[in-house]
Amino acid sequence: MSDASNQQIPGLKLKKVFKIIVLGDSGVGKTCLTYRFCEGQFLDKSEATIGVDFRERNIKIGGEDIKLQLWDTAGQERFRKSMVQHYYRNVHAVVIVYDVTKPETFHSIASWMQEVESHGLMRAPRVLVGNKCDCGTPESRLATTYAQRLADKYGMPLFETSALLDSECDNVESIFMTLAHKLYSKQPLRVVSVEGEHGPGVVNLQRQKRATSSNDGCLCS
Repeated sequence: MSDASNQQIPGLKLKKVFKIIVLGDSGVGKTCLTYRFCEGQFLDKSEATIGVDFRERNIKIGGEDIKLQLWDTAGQERFRKSMVQHYYRNVHAVVIVYDVTKPETFHSIASWMQEVESHGLMRAPRVLVGNKCDCGTPESRLATTYAQRLADKYGMPLFETSALLDSECDNVESIFMTLAHKLYSKQPLRVVSVEGEHGPGVVNLQRQKRATSSNDGCLCS
């Protein structure tokens, strides 16, 4: 009799799936960053995230198919209270974003790190991202050396970028690919469905997204 572990279920295959959460205050550009990475373009009509915005992208590392699931949470505390526990479940990596033109969003990083620590993710791969480098003037933006000191304190790399500028697309790519490569060698395979197949015996799991509402703020929300 063959071993049950060697049996394959039609319509399913093994694939590494990494859940990456994106944290930061409201309006720092979390949604635009995930959209730029997954869709390859800027999100022209960005709306404030209510609850969780979910996107995913398939990549290849070492010839193997990898699925990155990006979870973008609302920055406003009133929208986060009801879903924080679900949001932090089974997380593999963390991205913390601040707006280089708004010092208050940078000062909030300490509280975001406390939340990360409270959910046992200090050993997970983490990156710090200064977004909206296209905004303001060099004098009005937070100094890179200041941000680098904080990144070093928490033991994570620093990226400065813009979700708006096409010229920064490679830099946005590097943020998530850096995490993917760190995770690749140490995470087990998970079973995921083969979307788009409709033959006999195929299991098809659909993606789910939360609704969003309008926002009158910056385009890069």
